[in-house]
Amino acid sequence: MRFKVDEDLPKEVADLLRAGDHDAVTVHDEKLTGASDDILWAHVQREQRCLVTADKGFGDIRAFPAGTHGGIVLFRHPRESRMGYARLTQKFVEGADWKSVVGSIVVVTPEAIRVHRRT
Repeated sequence: MRFKVDEDLPKEVADLLRAGDHDAVTVHDEKLTGASDDILWAHVQREQRCLVTADKGFGDIRAFPAGTHGGIVLFRHPRESRMGYARLTQKFVEGADWKSVVGSIVVVTPEAIRVHRRT
């Protein structure tokens, strides 16, 4: 899969996705740091990537309805840390149903991977 990792996550997230044989670029690498969510979303859409973020705003199914994009993976960890996000990434890489990720909003927590699909 093709991912774009938001600036609110450590670069290790992209490294772990790449180690799982995925194409992952970061907002920082593409010089989009500080860009508005609208500009970032336009880039994600144009590149047909799945956005990986901790920004709860991208989890709004009314603003980003499932089936209208390449996918959003929202990491939710009670203690934001590099190690915590690395664990969530590893959990996602090892446990995701890749066919269900495309076009969905996927919420990854320490307890579960929940997929919100188009109904």
